[in-house]
Parts: sequence; C-alpha cells; structure tokens
Amino acid sequence: MASSLTKDPASAPGVEKTFLGHPRGLATLFMTEMWERYSFYGMKALLPLYLIAPGGMHMSATTATAIYSVYMAMVYLLAMPGGWMADRFWGPRKTVVIGAGVVILGHITLALPDTASFFAGLVLVALGSGLLKANISTMVGHLYDGPDDPRRDGGFTLFYIGINLGAFLAPLSIGTIGEKVNWHFGFALAAIGMALGLVQFLFGSRHLSRQSDVVATPATAQEKRSVLRKGLVWLIVATVFYSLLGVTGNFADWALLPITIAGLVIPVAVLVRMKRDKDLTEVEQSKLSGYIWFFVVAAVFWMIYDQNGSTLSIFGENSTTNSLFGFGFPTSWYQSLNPVFIMAAAPVVASAWLWLNKRGKEPSTAVKFASSLTLIGISFIVFMIPLIDTAANGGRVSPMWLVAIYFIQTVAELCLSPVGLSVTTKMAPAKYSSQMMGVWFLAVTAGDSLTGLLTSPQLGIDLNTSGAVAVEAILAVVAGFGIWTYRKKVTKLMGDGS
Repeated sequence: MASSLTKDPASAPGVEKTFLGHPRGLATLFMTEMWERYSFYGMKALLPLYLIAPGGMHMSATTATAIYSVYMAMVYLLAMPGGWMADRFWGPRKTVVIGAGVVILGHITLALPDTASFFAGLVLVALGSGLLKANISTMVGHLYDGPDDPRRDGGFTLFYIGINLGAFLAPLSIGTIGEKVNWHFGFALAAIGMALGLVQFLFGSRHLSRQSDVVATPATAQEKRSVLRKGLVWLIVATVFYSLLGVTGNFADWALLPITIAGLVIPVAVLVRMKRDKDLTEVEQSKLSGYIWFFVVAAVFWMIYDQNGSTLSIFGENSTTNSLFGFGFPTSWYQSLNPVFIMAAAPVVASAWLWLNKRGKEPSTAVKFASSLTLIGISFIVFMIPLIDTAANGGRVSPMWLVAIYFIQTVAELCLSPVGLSVTTKMAPAKYSSQMMGVWFLAVTAGDSLTGLLTSPQLGIDLNTSGAVAVEAILAVVAGFGIWTYRKKVTKLMGDGS
C-alpha cells in the first residue's frame, strides 16, 4: 500500500523515489502511524461510552471522564520513557517494534470479558503507545536534511494526515462493532489494526534513515542493571499500594489520584531537570526557555481539546439526536469528524504556510500557538449554547452543534499540533534528541491529568455543565492573548527555531 502512494516521476537511475515530494521513508511511517492510530482512536471512541453504558461498566459521567483522562495522560506520559529507552537501549526503530507488540497484547487483553483484564489492557496499551509514539515522530525528523529543510513542516503535516486517516476509519468500524455488536469485539478489531501496522513497518523499514537505528547514548551494563532493579522496586511498590486499596475497599476512590498527581508533577520535574543541565550550550538553554512557553500553551490546549472524547462524546450520547437527514448513527461516529476535517484542511494549511513563507509573511510559531488557544476557547463558547438549551428545556439538540464545535477545534489543532511536532525536533538539545519528542507529549499528559484531577472522586467537578465549560473557554482565550502579547520575547528565545 505504501508503494502505491510513492511518486517516481523520472524513474531514472540516481533519482531518489519520493512520497508526495518527501523522502520515501515517510510512506512507511505514514502507514505505520495510520494503523497505530486506527487501533488507538478506535478504543478511544469506545472507552467513555463503554464506561457509562448499562451493558458496560455503567459508571457516572464524571467517573468515566476521570478514567478516560487519566488513561490519555498515561499514554502521553509514557512517551517520555519511551524516548529514553530508544536513546539509551534500543534505538527508535527497535523501540517502535517492541511498542507495537505491547499495544497488540493490550488490545487483546481489552477484548477479554473481565473487569480486571480490561484495566490491565488499558495499562498495556498505554505502555506500548508510549514506546511507539515519540520514536516514530522522531524518525520522521530523521528523514530530512536538518532543521532548515524547507520540506520539514510539510512532511510532519503529511504524517499528521496518516494519523487522522486511521482516526477517521476507527470510529466507523471499531465504534460500530463495539456499540452495535459487542464492546469486546470492537477492542479485538483494534488489535488487528495494530498488527497490520507492525507488519507494514517491518517490510518498509528499509526506507528509513540509518539514524533511526542509532542508540544516541548507550547505557552501560551497570546502568542496565540499575534500571532493571529500580523498575522492579517500583513495580512492587505499585502492586502493594493498589492491593492495599483493594483490600481496604478504597480502590475506586483513591486509585486515580496518585496517577493524576504524577501526571502534573513529572512534566514540571523533567523541564526543571533539563534547564539545570550544565551540559547544554547557551543557545540550547535559550531555545529550551522559549520551548517552555509552548509547553504551557499546549497543556492548556490539550486539557480542553481532549474532552472531545469524553465531555463532548458523553454529551453526544445523552443530549443529541444522533440522527441527520433521517439517518441514525452510533455516538462513536462523532470521533470521525475531527480527522476528516483535518484530512481536508491540513494540505490547505500546509500550503498556506509555505505560500506565506515565500512572501515573508508566515506567522511565527508563537502567533500560531496563540491562535490555537483562542480558537479552542471559542469552540467551548459555542458548546455553551446547546448545553444551556438542554439544561433549560430538556430533550435533545441537533448533532450539527457538535459538527460545528469539532470543526473549530480542528482549525485550532492545525495551528498547534503539527507545528509543535516540528518545532520540537528543531529546538531539541542534541543530548535529548528522542526524549524531547516525549517532552512534547508531556504537555498532553499535564492537560489530561488536570482534567482527571478535576473530575476525580476527591473533587468530583462535572465538566459537562455550562459553568465549567465557560471557565475553560475564558481560560483558553486569556492564555491565547497572553502568548500573543509576549510573542516577540518568545521568538527571540527560540533563535533560528522560530
């Protein structure tokens, strides 16, 4: 399938085959990420619905949002150690293969009709996704001739289309099977998708950069023993802790709290450690200072954006007609709106950036990020209208409200996510080449962890209310204005990474 997408206009000796004008290895990574996202987004579409369904876990909307948010936070938190494992032990390519295998095992475990195995499956999928996620994005960066390659941003945008192609197909197939046939059959279909992605990667990996096999800073034998020893200690601590919670009957109330706190503390600790690293040059330190601004913006953005799979999905299940022009559809299909909008708009946005760049008018990364926050805030302002209507009048509203909200969020995402992936590879200190992509994903961890903490049993805030949505909307718009105000300072810190 990858070769069918590959252009070879000259077909002459010495002419490198390309994928839509980019290195051919991008086709391999495009297809691998497409299938990985197919498995992940299929499960994402089912998870909150399964948690609240009478035929599933039958939980409250608040508890379902907390579990969903913590799960999402862990997927992105584990991207950091995933990058570290590549830098110190396996290299990006081998780490992706191992991660894909763990994801397959996780989805198979999710398919088992047992509550304990279900949560074990969530852990495995999060672990495997963490190993895969940062490294496959890093390998995209390896395909280009340094950070100044003009194809780089466009390459990441095409890669982003692969992500969203899988995300589009997953709810339509996995979501339908899960909601209409059997929840666990849906999870099994996600395992098949990841297996297809792994096979494709193994066959197409010869087109990747040799740099993808490099272990940046190989661990010594002593360091390997230390990692194994510490890993076993933490595994024992976690097992004892959660076993005690189960025995005392406090598992449901306190299981999520340590994870949400870790999801907020660890990102801060990682950035502090990097800033205090005396091995970094003055230029690298300056870029890192600028990067912290983007990290905070991204955390606020993802806190709101990732509720499209929980708050918006639950609203779609409980408060929309799920019918358009006489055609009824499963709630999980709403999750296909964002990726189909991205596939339509991403090439337009990428071309617009290039067109503006040639004329010296392309907005800086800081302005793009500020725009993303403002737009995500506007999406929640729009969300308040059907929320207030259903609260006042009861009944259900048109699904077109969710269509409009997802469209605004898509435009916001295109101003932040592919740009963030690209700027991360540009601004990464050499010492943290693979790990830096994990740092970018920690912004998602921080945002989702905050959502998980707000909806945890200790706080129990219902984010489905118009008051909560209004607060989040105001926060996003104010933060967007703040980053726009300091855009020149941030751009100066970035140096040539702007």
